[in-house]
Formats: sequence, C-alpha cells, structure tokens
Amino acid sequence: MAQVLVVDDSASMRNMVMATLSSAGHNVKDAENGQVALDIAKSDSFDAVITDLNMPVMDGITLVKELRSLSKYTYTPILLLTTESAGDKKAAGKDAGATGWLVKPFNPAKLLTTVDRVLG
Repeated sequence: MAQVLVVDDSASMRNMVMATLSSAGHNVKDAENGQVALDIAKSDSFDAVITDLNMPVMDGITLVKELRSLSKYTYTPILLLTTESAGDKKAAGKDAGATGWLVKPFNPAKLLTTVDRVLG
C-alpha cells in the first residue's frame, strides 16, 4: 500500500486519520506541524500527504508550497483536511498546489475513497 504523511497539530486528529489509513493497509508517518512534516518529507518519500491548514510554526498552505518546490513531490497528491470551508481558503490551497480538500470532521470511508482516487 501507500506511504502517507499525516500532518496536524491535534494529536487526536492525527491518530484518527492514521488509524483510518492503517486499517486500509497504508504505511503512515505523522508530524505535528508543517515544518516537522517538511523535514520528514525531505528525508523520506511519501506517496501522499494529508495536512491540516491551520497549524503553528508552518501552516498547511505554506507546507504545500514548500513540498511542491521539491522535485520528488511535484506530482505527489497532497490533500488538505481542515475545518475551513471558505472559498478563498480553498482557492489558496489550489493555488499552492493542493490536490484536494476535505472538511473535518471527516468520514473515514470518504477519506479512504479520496486517498485511493488520488493515488490512482
């Protein structure tokens, strides 16, 4: 299955997303903010990244931009999983290079379906 990086400043949310992905056979690593995630992503390789938008140190939009600047993440699916649903936030995510947008609280089946779809 896929190697997935889950990024969220909420430990409980990270754990829920990780449990959902792990139950479907994915290998999952996690990070508590965008900077930690970027450091992990530089030293490892992931098939997909799922990140929160609002986090301390480095937010999700900045993380998406930073990942897209790395050649190995040019085409990697990056999903934003956030409580934000405003059109301007979604547009900012898309402009940064995000592949998709999921709103919290997430439906586990929908998360897995979306991850499977973006992984092809």
